[in-house]
Amino acid sequence: MNNPLPDRLARQYSTELMKEMDHHHCLDFETTRTVSTAPLFRPGGGQMFGVLVCEDPEGHEVILKAFSGQYEGTWMIPGWVPPVCDVREFSAVISHNDREIHRLTDPIMTADEKTASALIERRKALSQESLKRVYGLYAFRCIDGSTITLQDVFGGRLPPTGTGDCCGPKLLNHAFKEGLQPKSMAEFYFGASNSAGTREHGAFYGPCDDRCRPLLKQMLMLDIIYCDETLIVVNKPSGLLSVPGREVFDCAEARVKRLFPDTIKQPAVHRLDMDTSGLIVYALTREAHRDLSIQFMNRQVKKTYTALLEGIITEESGRIELPFRLDVDNRPYQIYDPLQGKLGITEWRRVSVEYFKPGRPATRIEFTPLTGRTHQLRVHSAHDLGLGHPIIGDKLYGREEPGQRLLLHADMLSFLHPESGERLTFELPPEF
Repeated sequence: MNNPLPDRLARQYSTELMKEMDHHHCLDFETTRTVSTAPLFRPGGGQMFGVLVCEDPEGHEVILKAFSGQYEGTWMIPGWVPPVCDVREFSAVISHNDREIHRLTDPIMTADEKTASALIERRKALSQESLKRVYGLYAFRCIDGSTITLQDVFGGRLPPTGTGDCCGPKLLNHAFKEGLQPKSMAEFYFGASNSAGTREHGAFYGPCDDRCRPLLKQMLMLDIIYCDETLIVVNKPSGLLSVPGREVFDCAEARVKRLFPDTIKQPAVHRLDMDTSGLIVYALTREAHRDLSIQFMNRQVKKTYTALLEGIITEESGRIELPFRLDVDNRPYQIYDPLQGKLGITEWRRVSVEYFKPGRPATRIEFTPLTGRTHQLRVHSAHDLGLGHPIIGDKLYGREEPGQRLLLHADMLSFLHPESGERLTFELPPEF
């Protein structure tokens, strides 16, 4: 995944940190200087490190640093952020089952096939039990002060090995526990390249997708796709407002402002319906907000959506031009009105015909809206003058089904960066 926070300042401090580690050849260069960096340069011995720049309640800058997992068998090194779990409890859990696991290993080598198979299953069950108990020791502080566990994040399945021990979660957990406001974060690899050749000494990398992204998503209460000092792109979940409503204040914009309290008052430059998931960009500066707003107005921003519609659509593609307006007596419902309605224009392409459920055919459609009217894609899907097939889960224009989300997702967003002018394109397939 991309870095969930701006990384410019943290990269500067990371470069300084690498220089200190190179110069002193140790990790505890601020204290006893006894933890050598030599093991990092054995074949495949490199490791990930991270820096988080924070601000304390008085406005002072605080620099945190962390290493992934353990270092040469130790969790704690002076000057470095501690692990998320309690080290003593971790050791007790591991040693409890390790003795039994090792006791089973030797008999497996000499037992007959049936007995060996049973012993292997017993050893596997003990390992699974040990992992569950270990993962039960991890509790992460979130940006809103709440605490989550790995079970909250991954449900009943076991997380990937090492989840919770990477630099990003360790740094943010410590910052939130200490009441610090994160400002910038960067992670780098230090030492000999890994065996797969995917990590190089001194290079910067984002947090991993399998272990860190699900965890950081909940800790930050935002699924961050891209972020820098001027803007942030997030994957808004279905059911969350883009901006505050009349009575509901929790929304993606409010969560962005909680992560970046110094940002502009209204960072939203466009919106997604509450029931629609997918990519949305927020500006963090006035200049970026003005630039992005002009791009939307001039139709320089490119967007596509994926939707799953009821029934079978036989045409391959088309263009819908349909005027509609708000039904003032039935808000927020939109109605077709050729006289007073505003024209909505949508291009569409059939992707596939499939089954949503057995006996319930559906058509997957890619939409490219050329205008941005309220509920445009939902109306264009359901109305007889459009496709005449409502989006599955659309309780306004289709049929209401308890527990069924709207199957509409903003899967591509492309715009020019307000500062560099470079075109940024983000693609995120739907979960359905």
